[in-house]
Amino acid sequence: MALSILFLGSQMAVGGAQRVLLTQALWFHERGYRVTVAFFYDKEHLREQWQSEYPFPVIDLGMRRVGGASGKTIGLLLKGLMRLWGLLRSERFDIIETFTPHSNLLGLPLAFLARVPARIGSHHGKIENIPHSLERLHGRMANSRMVSSLVTVSRHVSRLATQIEGVQPERITLIPNGVEIPPEGTFDQQDMQLVRREIDVEEGGHLVISVGRLTSQKGHTVLLDAIPRVLQHFPKTVFALVGDGPLRDDLEQQGIRLGIENAVRLLGVRDDVFRLLYVSDVFVLPSLSEGMPMALLEAMGMGVPILASNLEGIASVVEHGRHGLLIPAGEVKSLSLALVRLLEDATLCEQLAEEGKQIVLASYTLDRMCEEYKKLFLRNC
Repeated sequence: MALSILFLGSQMAVGGAQRVLLTQALWFHERGYRVTVAFFYDKEHLREQWQSEYPFPVIDLGMRRVGGASGKTIGLLLKGLMRLWGLLRSERFDIIETFTPHSNLLGLPLAFLARVPARIGSHHGKIENIPHSLERLHGRMANSRMVSSLVTVSRHVSRLATQIEGVQPERITLIPNGVEIPPEGTFDQQDMQLVRREIDVEEGGHLVISVGRLTSQKGHTVLLDAIPRVLQHFPKTVFALVGDGPLRDDLEQQGIRLGIENAVRLLGVRDDVFRLLYVSDVFVLPSLSEGMPMALLEAMGMGVPILASNLEGIASVVEHGRHGLLIPAGEVKSLSLALVRLLEDATLCEQLAEEGKQIVLASYTLDRMCEEYKKLFLRNC
């Protein structure tokens, strides 16, 4: 009889942790495992879309985020936990994997009480504005019998877990993220022309792309501040920001203040990110903090030259000058100068793109990641 796995996330939203969850769930489903996916609440109203796209149950536990500690919020939380308890008891899963500290904290204790044999938490990086008390509670739980193992996605995240949360090193399993890259020949010159025309890139102009939620952690304000200097050298350059989030309006206003609104495209959430990457000249990740970003791996795997912040989670993948260029996080001048350097040096871009692509295909594929999770699951069943 096939083993049964529950993949549990906090919120249905477009983001890196959600992509890891869904791609991993699909990988195991395609290999004969009985897979169920559940989220505490449907933040971006995605359940119907995801259920139509994936061949396994996608469940909204209905907690909703109401805000504050109101009676309504607590009532929805308790109802959601009761639904999760009922799911755990009725389906009798062999394995549960949880994503983000919140789903770890709420899901793994219930799975322990429901006697799920393998209880795997995962840690993808520091959550913005999470209270330190909650981080310490997360660490204490990870050290307890309620958790079989805590997966971290990079050495940097492992250090966060041990030094800030107090997780014992022997409780941690390091499994870097992995991505599935479209095969060669998926896109062609026609895609190049259509996409560039769609987002209004002039002939002879450059396209610089950044992919990620529009939050302060991702450093988009730094990128926008760097754009005027780049436009002085390459006035036809277009900067495409793919993703959505709470800073969208602020970024629009910043672009207007800087007089660069005609060079910036806020494209929102897209389902053709690989197509956009294919037609881009440079990928920029100006983050202020990161675990191991999926968008970075996808861009490298697509052969796009990389410019990113020199953070531990990024530097564990990107060797400066070989797989991409790394600059100090938050430094506007360094970012603008590095962008100009890439846009004026086609040979350097080709070298970085090829080396970046090869490291992803060798070490950061979806198959490699999921095989490591499979070994961990089976060891703990």
